[in-house]
Amino acid sequence: MAEQTCLRFVLGDQLSRDLSSLADAVPGRDVIFMAEVMAEATSVRHHKKKIAFLFSAMRHFAEELRAEGFEVDYLALDADGNPGSFGAALAEAVSRTGASRVVMTEPSELRVLDAARSWREELAADLEIRADSRFLASHEDFVSWAVDDRGAQPKSLRMEYFYREMRRRTGYLMVDGEPEGGQWNFDSQNRKPLAGDVKIPERPRYPPDAVTKEVLELVGDRFATHFGDLDPFDHPVTRADAKDYLDWFIAKALPGFGDWQDAMKEGEPLLFHSHLSALINCGLLDPRECCDAAVKAHAAGRAPLNAVEGFVRQIIGWREFIRGVYWLKMPDYAHANALEATRPLPGFFWTGETRMNCLHQAISETKAHAYAHHIQRLMVLGNFCLLAGIDPAEVQEWFLVVYHDAYEWVEMPNVVGMALYADGGFLASKPYAASGAYIDRMSDYCAGCRFDVKKKAGEEACPFNYLYWDFLMRNERQLRQNHRMGVIMGSLGKMTPDRIEEIKADSARFLDSAEMAGWSGT
Repeated sequence: MAEQTCLRFVLGDQLSRDLSSLADAVPGRDVIFMAEVMAEATSVRHHKKKIAFLFSAMRHFAEELRAEGFEVDYLALDADGNPGSFGAALAEAVSRTGASRVVMTEPSELRVLDAARSWREELAADLEIRADSRFLASHEDFVSWAVDDRGAQPKSLRMEYFYREMRRRTGYLMVDGEPEGGQWNFDSQNRKPLAGDVKIPERPRYPPDAVTKEVLELVGDRFATHFGDLDPFDHPVTRADAKDYLDWFIAKALPGFGDWQDAMKEGEPLLFHSHLSALINCGLLDPRECCDAAVKAHAAGRAPLNAVEGFVRQIIGWREFIRGVYWLKMPDYAHANALEATRPLPGFFWTGETRMNCLHQAISETKAHAYAHHIQRLMVLGNFCLLAGIDPAEVQEWFLVVYHDAYEWVEMPNVVGMALYADGGFLASKPYAASGAYIDRMSDYCAGCRFDVKKKAGEEACPFNYLYWDFLMRNERQLRQNHRMGVIMGSLGKMTPDRIEEIKADSARFLDSAEMAGWSGT
């Protein structure tokens, strides 16, 4: 008796040949199903480049599977009769192929996983949902680390301790059970401003092939009103190009990544950053191979320890930790607002048209590239939203819309916990709040700004300077309980009444200005 057809359903962020749902797939017997659907492309109004990146990568992955001998049932967005949702498309694929069984890897977002679980009642086939083995820590691993023997959730978690556990488990940068170099992280060495004589490496480009050009035309037509620039498009969209990009980063940019990973420079959105997050998050690169390559480069003397440790920490520490927090705390985490921030997101977040040059640079680069590096996201964009008291739900949606590496599991904890302190300190030990001095120290943005970063008060002063203190005043009750805020809250307590009123007046003037409503001025 011939074996019955098994349909393997692969999502757009699962473009890996090592995917658990493909582990036992057999060419000639199993059919692989992939679908571009409008419901996902518009779940939020995703950046045009993100949609194009994923559709092109999906189509290329389908071709690679066909080259292996698999039958791939691929539903393009503009195919006649596309039903527009995963559930309906999958049901039609089951009917079309006669499959008696569907196998898929667990979706990365709770919204999609909940939908997938509901399909079990609707499909004319058995549905198996497998764990996503592309992460180094399973859900069970993280819960075992985070939750005590009685099943009680902690009041807070710290990435540093999880990271140390992951270092021990993986063996990365460990010598005889101890961290190489005698310390767990070298973050203190990774905060150098970018000097004028530092040569920034030239990146490879990956011009669109026929498949990508077709996708770009489709996205330009169907998603013309979505945020962001579609052209130029030069992202790697195949496994081969992704691997080439990783090799380039290890050889050319990783050696300088450690020293200047916190630096910012006008006209240089990437600097020494890997720019690999979108490729890892969609499956074209495996996190292990990225870490392996970096550790190998260090062992060969081609990359310094502070650079390699910082890169490895981003992947096995922060990325894995953020995912663990997401699944541990959802669905309530989405609504966290410990500081009761309610101000609407300013209109200039969609245009980049603001007199604050740091925000203009970070937003304009995001609009152009669907990318900004982690310091721009945290200490410029996130810092501003924290100080201004922007509603966490609106900030979450903006971050999910604008970045091509953004998925809810990675975006939400970074915004809620790291950038906005909206979880009250579950993820971060203190708010990541800073005045304009930090941005001035780490960038060249302030030199070309309409505002003066050296001034603390008045219409010419950098808004970060007075908004910082206004934030502390508004949230004094909550923040005085934080032991890491003791020194700065002590300084607040020494301020004269006149200075306090001056800060409040400056902040009110700016926060109620036309600029915050969307008009940039001149």
